[in-house]
Amino acid sequence: MKKILGRILIVLPSIALQLTWYYFTIFFLDQILNGYLGDIISVACTILAVFFVTSLVSKRDESSYKILWIMVIVAMPILGAVLYLLLGNKRTGKHLKRALERSDFNNSMLCDVLDPVPAEEIKKEDLRMGQTLEHISKSTGFPILKNDTTRYYPFGEDMFTDMCEDLKTAKKYIFVEYFIIQSGKFWDTLTDILAERAADGVDVRVMYDDLGSIGTYSVTDIANLSKKGIKCIPFNPFFFIRTQLNNRDHRKIMVIDGKIAYSGGVNLADEYINEISKYGRWKDIGFRITGEAVMSYAYMFTEFWNTFSKDKIEVNIDALRIEEKKIEAAIEKSGIDNGYIIPYYDSPMRDEHTSNEFFSEVLSMATDYVWFYTPYLILGDALFDSFIRAAKRGVDVRIIMPGIPDKKMVFRLSRSYYKDLIAAGVKIYEYTPGFVHAKAVVSDDKIAGVGTVNLDYRSLFLHFECNSIFYKADIVEEVKKDFLATQSECRAISPENVKKIFLQKFIDNVLRIAAPLL
Repeated sequence: MKKILGRILIVLPSIALQLTWYYFTIFFLDQILNGYLGDIISVACTILAVFFVTSLVSKRDESSYKILWIMVIVAMPILGAVLYLLLGNKRTGKHLKRALERSDFNNSMLCDVLDPVPAEEIKKEDLRMGQTLEHISKSTGFPILKNDTTRYYPFGEDMFTDMCEDLKTAKKYIFVEYFIIQSGKFWDTLTDILAERAADGVDVRVMYDDLGSIGTYSVTDIANLSKKGIKCIPFNPFFFIRTQLNNRDHRKIMVIDGKIAYSGGVNLADEYINEISKYGRWKDIGFRITGEAVMSYAYMFTEFWNTFSKDKIEVNIDALRIEEKKIEAAIEKSGIDNGYIIPYYDSPMRDEHTSNEFFSEVLSMATDYVWFYTPYLILGDALFDSFIRAAKRGVDVRIIMPGIPDKKMVFRLSRSYYKDLIAAGVKIYEYTPGFVHAKAVVSDDKIAGVGTVNLDYRSLFLHFECNSIFYKADIVEEVKKDFLATQSECRAISPENVKKIFLQKFIDNVLRIAAPLL
């Protein structure tokens, strides 16, 4: 709470300054126009409202998002037009987009350094799958790669132990990027190790989302890390009234020497390792990878770091080529054949929303089963229809949700989707021991996706997220086994559980309309 109050005290003066500037600007303009400024603004906003509505209708975007803004603009033409200009138009994030473009990062470097797998290799055995993976690779700029070793963690505390041991082995660099960082056993233990490695000359860099950690991390904490030789910056700092507040860094990435990478749903706070209990037992998952795919995560971190830090990470292509050749040789020598992997990240700055499309594709391709972990269930129309179509054609579609929610309104909104999904044949389970924060999909014993992406509007369309798609890798079976083990601790939701009276239906319908804002 102290950190939030401190941030408010920093932000309030800037807000007051901007509002004062707006007031005097409007006051003087009104004087110049002899008191007709209000009428001119009213006419201008009404014209803008008509323009925005026609533009929204023609846009290639989620219908729920378009309906929300059309209703706001039609109900309040003047205020609605202003709100859309400030919050609704994706161009409002152009400042962030320009900053990312100046990061000296180029995805084509990955193909120069790594050894991408031609999609044709996969198409020979599964044409449909090869087409999907090829499209994802092209749209994100991240290559399909041979997968090396993978280690799956069914709980955050399992991953915590290995993280500590791997961090102690770092010789060159450590990159840490998380949505939430909070002092406690988890982060304090990691900090001690990071400080030791920094003292030995390891380049240690930490990045966190400024809004995600607004109540848990601050400039004081950054200063304390700096004293220990650890470089630390916030992503998209929250200091002024800015229109890209929605575009948060929800990614979870740890890279060690370009040889080991960790990702998944686990943030660096104690509830994620069940050291404290907020909502019963915290069910989260993650993974550890080695091999070429680690460099994809290193590049993700580098792009964002170079966007917000003056202390840029120098990308030495020749050195990376040499390092990757060593990794390739080690893989060939070990004879590992562990399928394929595409690590990628979602960006609200792209026209295509990769994870939303990937989930729809998996549901479309499945012939046997598709199972999902998600803490939140707020689906756009296209993905919602994909769930229903897959279940109706006989695919075993399952979703595991929390039994104890962390956000009651969002949980109620998530439950509003249950009735139609269950009626179509989707099986929904709620985890009775506590809260599920895991984000994953597994299908047909051959493909899995594990990362940071929730099945909600913010993750699918507004946030920066990261995900890894594994095809014919051993982690696919591990995710499946873990899902079944978790399901055994869940209660199945039946049609009787989702019956509602008229008022409940009305409230749920209102929440569904407002879903893109939640």
